[in-house]
Amino acid sequence: MKTSIRHIALQAIETEAASVKGLASFIDNSFEAIIHLIHQSKGRLVVSGIGKSAIIAQKIVATLNSTGTPSLFMHAADAIHGDLGMITSDDTVLLISKSGESPEIKVLVPLIKNFGNTLIGMVGNTSSFLAQQANYILDTTVEKEACINNLAPTSSTTAQMVMGDVLAVCLMELNGFKDRDFARFHPGGNLGKRLYLRVEELAAANEKPAVLATASLRTVIVEITEKRLGVTAVTDEEGKLIGIITDGDLRRMLEKTTDISRIKASDILTANPITVSPQTLAVEALTILKDRDISQLAVTENGMYKGILHLHDLVREGIV
Repeated sequence: MKTSIRHIALQAIETEAASVKGLASFIDNSFEAIIHLIHQSKGRLVVSGIGKSAIIAQKIVATLNSTGTPSLFMHAADAIHGDLGMITSDDTVLLISKSGESPEIKVLVPLIKNFGNTLIGMVGNTSSFLAQQANYILDTTVEKEACINNLAPTSSTTAQMVMGDVLAVCLMELNGFKDRDFARFHPGGNLGKRLYLRVEELAAANEKPAVLATASLRTVIVEITEKRLGVTAVTDEEGKLIGIITDGDLRRMLEKTTDISRIKASDILTANPITVSPQTLAVEALTILKDRDISQLAVTENGMYKGILHLHDLVREGIV
């Protein structure tokens, strides 16, 4: 009877999980020395590899760059055909290879050492050429691959990637890298928006519904309808906010009143409404909306009406 797909999948997960857990035994004094070496380097960390290891190297470089450690990817095959020129004297080189015996690795290692750069080998074979020649070793030895034939790079590449993440996390700590720093490198992402986007940037794109306190009910309804924000501000003649009227206020008023001919904005407004300043972070405004269970906020500065922020603005920007 053939082994079930579910059994194969669970076995692969267990094998890779064991490989990752096994990395804990390699976090030693040498590992700490490597972290301090990279942290104190005046140059970049150039990460290289061949085959699947090259793909892992690219991922590690992307993670390091986005977390404050300047890094550069160099394909091992291209390095010996001119790309070695990207290495400067202050750079540290991290060379990734499971076997540590690939032909390209054997050609590349002496060239890097001749340049005088410090070489770190991330290897799965501590008796290999790379391990013997490197100044430092990041051991990513795994007991076996998750591949049923113990051939295809699976557990080994997972171990390499996790070790790269561990490097990045440790360096983040030494660099004092915070969420705001991360957002600086990801200004278009949701985290960047959460940390940088302010109310004024969203409210500026909206209509600015407003009526005077003496405005008729008809004027109020027309203003709310035309500006399509479900609310209008009520201001004095200088533009100072007096209150707001929402479409909900209109419905509640109509439920209680039969004679609406003499109703003015001042009769139905909500005085002293919740407001935010233009400089308020969008994510802070979202918290207010959620806590108060409302959909709009009036934006004011020194009491002067500046616009309306709607919950839909935050949804559109991916803040919610």
